[in-house]
Amino acid sequence: MFRNAALGVLLLPVIAACAGPIATATTTPGAPSPAPDVAVLPPVQPVTRFRPARIMNAAGLTGIIGADAGALVRQFGTPRLDVWEDDARKLQFAGRACTLDVFLYPPSPNATERATYVEARRSDGKDVDRAACAKALRR
Repeated sequence: MFRNAALGVLLLPVIAACAGPIATATTTPGAPSPAPDVAVLPPVQPVTRFRPARIMNAAGLTGIIGADAGALVRQFGTPRLDVWEDDARKLQFAGRACTLDVFLYPPSPNATERATYVEARRSDGKDVDRAACAKALRR
């Protein structure tokens, strides 16, 4: 929470710079007001680009690659992390043996996200065999 507040404070000068100078006008009584120097822009529509994710092909990950979030929860229990970024999702499952990160992407626009990639590591951050980690974490 403190990090977000600090980031907001640090970004204030940048945001203020985007606003541009404050216009002040000096007018004489009875003279017409000068037209403000303001450009009106049409609203910008977000650009939506869909690019299919690469699907990992590794031995021992049957039942994980291609699974949706519900199937992963049934296999490994409640994830420690559930992180969304645009249409991508990462579920993190952790146990004594290892931590398993499963990345899910939609196979087509507006489709349910499916697991496409898996990473596994020990508590010290060193990589471990993905299939062995998944086997150790399965319920």
